[in-house]
Amino acid sequence: MEWKTVFHLATGILGLFVIVRFIAPLPWSMRLRMALSVATALVSLHHLFSRIAGTMFSPEVPRAAIIAVNWLFDTILLIAVFQLVLDIATALRALVRRRWVSAPTVARYVLGMAALSLAAFGVNQAARVPPVKHIEIAIRDLPREFDGFRVVQLTDLHLSRLFEAPWAEAVVRETNALKPDLIVITGDLIDGTLENRRHDIEPLKKLSAAHGVYVSPGNHEYYFGYSDWMARFKELGLRPLANAHTVLRRGGAELVLAGVTDPTALASGLPGPDVHQAIAGAPAGVPILLLNHQPKQAALSARAGASLQLSGHTHGGMIVGFDRLIARFNNGYVSGRYDVEGMPLYVSNGTALWLGFALRMGVPSELTSIVLRAA
Repeated sequence: MEWKTVFHLATGILGLFVIVRFIAPLPWSMRLRMALSVATALVSLHHLFSRIAGTMFSPEVPRAAIIAVNWLFDTILLIAVFQLVLDIATALRALVRRRWVSAPTVARYVLGMAALSLAAFGVNQAARVPPVKHIEIAIRDLPREFDGFRVVQLTDLHLSRLFEAPWAEAVVRETNALKPDLIVITGDLIDGTLENRRHDIEPLKKLSAAHGVYVSPGNHEYYFGYSDWMARFKELGLRPLANAHTVLRRGGAELVLAGVTDPTALASGLPGPDVHQAIAGAPAGVPILLLNHQPKQAALSARAGASLQLSGHTHGGMIVGFDRLIARFNNGYVSGRYDVEGMPLYVSNGTALWLGFALRMGVPSELTSIVLRAA
């Protein structure tokens, strides 16, 4: 079964659970409960219906509508979680008392209001311009000339009808204010066709760093015309690294910057990620900074000789607790620093995220300022 079918089925079941366990028992009129049930069903399946206005990855509808639907969808998700907890607590209470008990109506009102409020907070956290996160990473054999070298990592910008040109302009201002030596963007820059995103991507041409701005592709680039987008990135001054590398020089010392493609490329008949090809011909004994959108193959990067891997893709898991599930699909890598067979791996929470599930709770977005240090 295709993963999209499974996804739509899961969200449909989520909505059905809320209708049966939360809405139906409310002491409201049948007409009102029916209206709420229909609205819940529609919102639960909005990813499926979004294909009418584009694709589930990029519905071309007003930003206000995207925010509203995400708020309602996230509310449904949270109600489902809270209702499940309430049902378990009620069942345990019935076992203790050895008789049937039902949850008080006020409990449903409380959990409903809590879900609405938390969902509003979560959407706000997801849609904001991210705060700067400052970190230092020690690299083995880093030349002293590169000690203190500042790399700003952007990733998962997902420029779309949720993250439009004004948001992109704000991210560019924040990035340039850090006066980086190098800017890297580790994939998923866009959600949408070149025609639909032409205005939203334009601010990225103002990104400025002494050693340039480089891009490695993510899975979403392949959903919307990979070749066209790579060409557009070049026109904007963003230099793609797709199974390729470049050599950065500073004060006579060298640092290799490499990037690989995404596994999604294979489904499009394009070359998949190949770290060996990416670093082929690189000068011997020079540290390698590798850009790889997905973190799960970090061990292969370490064995190939990478000194540091920067990744995104996971969005940090978005929600505390849910991040553990996301980690299982990424070999345990979901957010922050890891040591992978002696190689540092850093997985950013993401500058933004996919507009189809705009929710952050306890896992903030980030604009990552990384200072390299000699180990």
